[in-house]
Amino acid sequence: MQTLIHDLRFALRQLRLSAGFTLTAVLMLALGIGATTAIFSIVEGVLLRPLPFPQPERVVVVSDLLTGVDAGGEGGVGVTVPDIKAYTRDTHSFESLGGYQQTGFELSGVGDPAPISASRLTSGVLPALAVQPLMGRVFTQQEDEQGQPVVVLSYETWQSRMHGDANVLGSKILLDRKPYEVIGVMPRNFEFPLVPGHLNRSELWVPISFTAQELTETASASWAYQMVGRLKPGISPELARQDADRAAQETMRGYPAFMSTFHIRPIVRSLQEDTVSQARPLVRTLFLAVSVVLLIACANLAGLLLVRAIRRRREFAVRLALGASAGMLLRQVLLESLVLSVSGGVIGLVLAWVALRVGVKLLPETLPRIGEIGLDWKVIAFSLLLAGLTGVLCGLIPAFASIRTNVNDMLKEGGRTGSAGGGHARLRSALVIAEIAVALVLLTASGLLLRSFEKMREVDPGYRPDHTLTASYSLPRNHYATQASVDAFDHELRRRLEQLPGVSSVALTTFLPASGNDGNGAFVAEGYVAPKDSGMDLGTKVYVEGDYFAAMRIPLLRGRYFTVADKDGAQLAVIVNRKLAEKYWPGQDPIGKRMRIGTQQLQTPWQTVVGEVADVKQGSPDDDTKNQFYQPTEQVEEAAGSLASPTDLTGNSGYIVLRTQLAPEQMENALRATVRAMDPQLPLDQVQTMEHAVSTSEAPRRFNTVLITAFAAAAVLLAILGIYSVIAFSVALRVQEMAIRIALGSQRSGVLQLILVSGAKLAGIGCGIGLLGAVAASKLLGTFLFGVSPFDPLVLSLSAVAILLLALAASVLPARRAAHTDPVQVLRSE
Repeated sequence: MQTLIHDLRFALRQLRLSAGFTLTAVLMLALGIGATTAIFSIVEGVLLRPLPFPQPERVVVVSDLLTGVDAGGEGGVGVTVPDIKAYTRDTHSFESLGGYQQTGFELSGVGDPAPISASRLTSGVLPALAVQPLMGRVFTQQEDEQGQPVVVLSYETWQSRMHGDANVLGSKILLDRKPYEVIGVMPRNFEFPLVPGHLNRSELWVPISFTAQELTETASASWAYQMVGRLKPGISPELARQDADRAAQETMRGYPAFMSTFHIRPIVRSLQEDTVSQARPLVRTLFLAVSVVLLIACANLAGLLLVRAIRRRREFAVRLALGASAGMLLRQVLLESLVLSVSGGVIGLVLAWVALRVGVKLLPETLPRIGEIGLDWKVIAFSLLLAGLTGVLCGLIPAFASIRTNVNDMLKEGGRTGSAGGGHARLRSALVIAEIAVALVLLTASGLLLRSFEKMREVDPGYRPDHTLTASYSLPRNHYATQASVDAFDHELRRRLEQLPGVSSVALTTFLPASGNDGNGAFVAEGYVAPKDSGMDLGTKVYVEGDYFAAMRIPLLRGRYFTVADKDGAQLAVIVNRKLAEKYWPGQDPIGKRMRIGTQQLQTPWQTVVGEVADVKQGSPDDDTKNQFYQPTEQVEEAAGSLASPTDLTGNSGYIVLRTQLAPEQMENALRATVRAMDPQLPLDQVQTMEHAVSTSEAPRRFNTVLITAFAAAAVLLAILGIYSVIAFSVALRVQEMAIRIALGSQRSGVLQLILVSGAKLAGIGCGIGLLGAVAASKLLGTFLFGVSPFDPLVLSLSAVAILLLALAASVLPARRAAHTDPVQVLRSE
């Protein structure tokens, strides 16, 4: 132990004497280890960390695999109300099983009214998660079935909105202006459902208490719910699936006639897998990219340590001559490497902490469990272990180089400089070539993502987002209980907004582009003969009121827009998008064609196509275009027939769209004031410009691009530092040779060219290897690219040229230093 302490002191003293080398090595490692630690914390929080529930491996989701829905395909969906009742009642593989649905409320009675995200649960959900409340209790099956107005709060809602009131149990809050009794508060960090991002996390939970509309025959075709359960000990997901399949068969026997083409097969899989499956490709790609940066940092450290060991050959020779063992030298060099790496690891932890504090808010909304990302003990242990391994691995090469010193040769050479040995030179060159190769791989990936992002930005979304202000609202059902009251509010709101100065067009709609909401509905196109076993035809169903197409600047391709004549009692009108028209009436003019809502078995009135408009992107510009059809809200009830009540179809919520002559941000206060004048308690949500909404929809791809580009920039910088250090050290070792060349008449330009060619050779070999690696790695980026081939020749060639030019630039300074060598001074010193 005493020897180790002595060696540690000696290592610290040696590193202190080489302050520039020490600072460079530590900061380089801090960058690599800090970035790797920050990304690993995302990997651990999103992918590796068990769910925050007791025995999480037993928690599963139950959903339906539904066939007979889309043309020739099948897809996994949620569950229906009959499914929830059947699976809960007739299965025997679960300790607890329940259904849920995310929703939103207007919260009042505690501060200013505000929109709030929430979830409706059956009584089996919270027992399936097996998390006990921090205070109070959860609701019972009886409270759910009787529709008792009780609510369980999240810890964050209790703290922020109730100020942590210890007497909150038994108090009342207003949800959609209906009083609910607070019966429980969940623990800190409890989250369910485990939805991606920050925005839609549930702040409270209420009994689902199915409404009369949800229990109708037609509503049984709504797969708008989810289920979660806890398996009994010893029951596998496959056994539970077989158990659920028997209940599904019974459910299908009770289907109404219009659902005769439907067939469901239950799916039972781990909640952990269900939560992280979509995020896994992105997180793995990020971890791979940051690992490449760390690899380059390690190669640079190994190169610097090797250079340091070569410079200290005479010192090692003297120590060996005086009786030091090879083991002592090996231990000493490894200890210096460990001191550097651990110091870099500690600083890297601080950098990772700072990055996470700032960066978690910037993570895309596609990542789940964002709230659990942080520096816990596992991440800290990973960082320190990584630092230790880096120190050992990077120190092995210079350590073995130090003990292979030829004592006699070194002592005979005296103070003369000379070659460090062909083996050492080749090893340093190999490290730099490897750095350049992996840097080129990252740079190519960055270039592909940048081109892909640019291609996405060039896509025509089918509308113009400029000068447009949007907001969402939801009318409380207790206050606006009938369709007449909803219609009266909407008509008056539109009338008042149209009178605001600077407003060009006003519309209300159930669908907003770039929001990602779908609103799928089945329809039948007159004259279209579907392929055998193709099932229902689905399209995005949009209800509009006012000048929606003018407000969104959606181009009219044929026919006309809706007019004031398209009202209740008039001919039922519908507008379709280009994709729907081309698929169902190919080569024909769709104007005058007819379609209706629902399936062949469900007879609803025919609607006449009066217009064809451009395809509108529903989410990000790189999303696939879907069938879309638009209906005026004034004709919803007649067009729906017996399908459902109009309130159930259009809902009590929607979006406001204002096209303004002014900057849309200037209209926000006027919009809020207009709504407040009509209903002082009604809050507006997502008040934003349409350009901001589009930017938000592009955020996941932008995040991928920016982060990979940042890693590529770091990798290229480290690679250039590596080639600079190798060329500079090579020049330092060959200073006597350069002096002799100049003394014998060589031109300084020739010396400059000699050094630049040396750097260009290393860069050329590295680029050749890197191009092969980039082609192989590009396949991994396929799912993240849009409109760009993974083997894009322009990106590959430009990346290689950039690396070559940067490598030459890194060689210029040491080349100029060599060309300005003073032969008299150098030869005199020898």
